[in-house]
Amino acid sequence: MNESELKNLWQTSNDKFELSFAENRILTNELSNMKVYHFISSMKPIKIFTLLAGIIWVSLGAIIISNIFLHAYSEANKFFLYSAAIQILLTAIALIIYIFQLITIYRVDITEPVLRTQEKLAALKTSTLISARILFLQLPVWTTFYLNENMLENGSPVLLIIQGIVTLSFTIAAVWLFLNIRFENRDKKWFRLIFNGKEWTPLMRSMELLKLTEDYKLGK
Repeated sequence: MNESELKNLWQTSNDKFELSFAENRILTNELSNMKVYHFISSMKPIKIFTLLAGIIWVSLGAIIISNIFLHAYSEANKFFLYSAAIQILLTAIALIIYIFQLITIYRVDITEPVLRTQEKLAALKTSTLISARILFLQLPVWTTFYLNENMLENGSPVLLIIQGIVTLSFTIAAVWLFLNIRFENRDKKWFRLIFNGKEWTPLMRSMELLKLTEDYKLGK
């Protein structure tokens, strides 16, 4: 075998290797997209259920609260009224974020570029954290809606002190969670305890899978 034949054989082998590598990369990308689509789709049922339940809750609550404000404000228990109003308002804000998330989930396309999918997953991640932070701000009002003026004026000092400690504790917890629910804390135990389920785990798996795919394409 002369030098020319050796060069041709080398070139043919090299071309076949590059073709095989390109085919493997395309196949890996397609499989990754399919898995990501599966993970994201698994989030739909819980998102839809939560949204529907939230809409019913907020609608009924808004009707009751608005009627009290309009027709029975002077006789109403102000602790209950304002606690419920804050809870309904924060839930409504979270529902708006859920609608955005559902729209984003349904817009995930198995054929779109990885970068575009990563952008949508990043939006889902950010909105999930924001909605959780907003919902945790409700904690204090769950300790005040049952209060009334008579309890404060004639209640047992011990019970009032306990009530104050509970409300203060829930307020501190709500503020702390609002400030600390960040993606940078995702590996901490308290974070994993909160974010562990159908609304978070599939999202994290999708992001990790796309990262591995991107690293493979770059030869890392």
